[in-house]
Amino acid sequence: MPEQTGIVGGAAPSLLEKAAKVLGAFDGAQPRLSLTEVIRRSGIPRSSAHRILDQLVRLGWLDREGRDYRMGMGMLELGALAAHHNRLRRTALPRLHALHESTGHLVHLYVLDGAEVVCLERIGGLHDTSVPSRVGGRMPAYCTAAGKAVLAFSDPATVEGVLAHGLRPRTPRTLTHPTALRSALAAARDRGVAFDHEESHRDVVCVAAPLRGAGGRAVAAISLSGKGLTAQRDLERLAPAVLACARTVWRDLYGPGRATRSAPPPSCAPGVSEQAMDNMMGWLRTSEWM
Repeated sequence: MPEQTGIVGGAAPSLLEKAAKVLGAFDGAQPRLSLTEVIRRSGIPRSSAHRILDQLVRLGWLDREGRDYRMGMGMLELGALAAHHNRLRRTALPRLHALHESTGHLVHLYVLDGAEVVCLERIGGLHDTSVPSRVGGRMPAYCTAAGKAVLAFSDPATVEGVLAHGLRPRTPRTLTHPTALRSALAAARDRGVAFDHEESHRDVVCVAAPLRGAGGRAVAAISLSGKGLTAQRDLERLAPAVLACARTVWRDLYGPGRATRSAPPPSCAPGVSEQAMDNMMGWLRTSEWM
């Protein structure tokens, strides 16, 4: 007999929606659930629920104890990561608005995730499509000003990981040789800011400064973006303003006397596995029953 989807007059839920319903079955009132209880609470058919639970256990998002399931460390880590990013965004938001108002350029807040940067905030006109970016959007770190700003103040293993992914050309000006990228990162360390001279998109230029303490690793980057030759001249001139904004956000986050060593490592809160989300999305992409 075919499974009942519980959907009336609409499309069947996607795998991601099913997984979200399974995870949503676990709440504070009843943190341990059996397969039967998960099915009852989520409304997901037994065979699908069983497969999803097994995958979530393998990923570390759930733990299994006998016949019962409970939240795993993976979920706690992602919760800590979300809290860290939310605090970062809330703290930075007024400074990002001020930078946009004083310069007239699009302002972004990015964090590093593996070999990519993820946009946490975009300040500018909602209908401004001159710079192709969006909140939640991802870009390769090697060809963006924000990515280079973070990588310049990251540990060598992080940089090597980006190089291992390959430096594929996105425009004729993309840095595709490891030596060229290393030189750009060295220049960013010297100046405190990094540039994207039409390396990620044609006719789009950016300047970015990392959020970091004196001598510390970067946890994020703030960037200004613009289009055309005029923007390129403006961004060269406005680089000190971007750097000052990043330093101010850092002080707002941690205070002027906070020791650098107490700051979280790049792109994650303490104890967070940088591969957690990649593992989950890899499962969603490759599952034969998606």
